[in-house]
Amino acid sequence: MNKEFLLALDLLEKEKGIEKEILIEAMENALVTAYKKDYNPIAEVIATVSRETGDAAVYLRKTVVEEVTNPELEIEFKAAKKISKAVAVGDTVDVNVTPKTFGRIAAQNAKGIVVQKIREVERGMMVSEFTEKTGSLVTGTVERIEKGNVMVSIGRTEAVLSPQEQIPGETYKHGDKIKIYVVQVKIIGKAPQIVISRSHPMLVKCLFEQEVSEIATGVVQIKSIAREAGARTKIAVYSTDENVDCIGSCIGPKGMRVENILAELKGEKIDIVKYSEDPEEFVKEALSPAEIISCTVNQDERICNVIVDKDQLSLAIGKEGQNARLAAKLTGYKVDIKAV
Repeated sequence: MNKEFLLALDLLEKEKGIEKEILIEAMENALVTAYKKDYNPIAEVIATVSRETGDAAVYLRKTVVEEVTNPELEIEFKAAKKISKAVAVGDTVDVNVTPKTFGRIAAQNAKGIVVQKIREVERGMMVSEFTEKTGSLVTGTVERIEKGNVMVSIGRTEAVLSPQEQIPGETYKHGDKIKIYVVQVKIIGKAPQIVISRSHPMLVKCLFEQEVSEIATGVVQIKSIAREAGARTKIAVYSTDENVDCIGSCIGPKGMRVENILAELKGEKIDIVKYSEDPEEFVKEALSPAEIISCTVNQDERICNVIVDKDQLSLAIGKEGQNARLAAKLTGYKVDIKAV
């Protein structure tokens, strides 16, 4: 170990953002372990790596006594005075016991210890970074596809977009820039796993927050959202300012805002409906574009009985029940539709 070793640590600090001092301390701890294993398992061992030269040294911390009974842990007063003139009985002194071969032992340990510590620190940094990003939108780059899993590069980290978190029917190729929702960070063993999604309902919510300034400022609020990824999403919005049109704000001038979101979702349909505190009114809005004759809510059972004209029945129910199903998710009420 020498100055070249210290220069290598300087480069690592710049490239990976890992403090050199953390790596040196890891080396010192490893050297203590190595010395105890090979030379003295019971002593109090201290190892140092010079911050100037990179040289390693080992010391035994011993208690100063008049008469030594345990040479592994004690040192005679006269011998201690040669190390430190100010020492007194009962004090401790550090005795240099660095073996001649210890430079080689230190060098052998250095690479493996530094690599291990780098991995530990990088894992910790990744967990911290993505824990802060949980519940938010990030942009990633598709690196490759393996057995249906899409490997996405997010800065210096790679995350896996699993098949169940992909938008059905969406295709990915190397180099694609995609927006993904960070669901959570899980620790499996020692390996952190970033759970990302393109199919999560909150992805759509985050896209609206990015595109619609009124949502970002809180003037327009997203009250609920229901999604069947790749097919259709319903989103309920509300304005805190009666002079601001919540639906118009989300659509944007000439439909540009919602069009940008539709482009990101590869054409997935989006219904923007007005939220209401009145459950009957809210269910009517949620079933749009169908026209509703009447709506009766049973609050206790969370059921809403809806009456429509016969020619509106298929529209209210939707293809394979999708419109009614999303309306139920959006409002939190079971929707029972009948025609007259």
